[in-house]
Amino acid sequence: MISTFEELEVWKRSCRPAVMLYTLLAECRDFSLRDQMQRAAVSIPSNIAEGKERNSIPEFKRFLRIAKGSAAELRTQLYIAKEIKIIDSREALKLINETKEISKMLQGLISSLNP
Repeated sequence: MISTFEELEVWKRSCRPAVMLYTLLAECRDFSLRDQMQRAAVSIPSNIAEGKERNSIPEFKRFLRIAKGSAAELRTQLYIAKEIKIIDSREALKLINETKEISKMLQGLISSLNP
């Protein structure tokens, strides 16, 4: 049984896009979109961690759902950033696919917590 959030593969994997976005957007002059994307990206692993630390299955599931919502928010912002050429198309698609995988992992974890 997993005892800490650091052991969760979905937490580890969801940290990577956040780090990647900070690097990709370092020179971005669209401060509003950049900040919103960074907040959404950081929100995913942060909510996984916070939920796990609550030591309550219902609370953990609630925070996993919030993380899943943040992944969808980030994916939407990535589509926009790609279209307005803030992020290179190849990099954006890589991140979009990664957020889709993270969403699937979160849904699988939520489903596994159902009695």
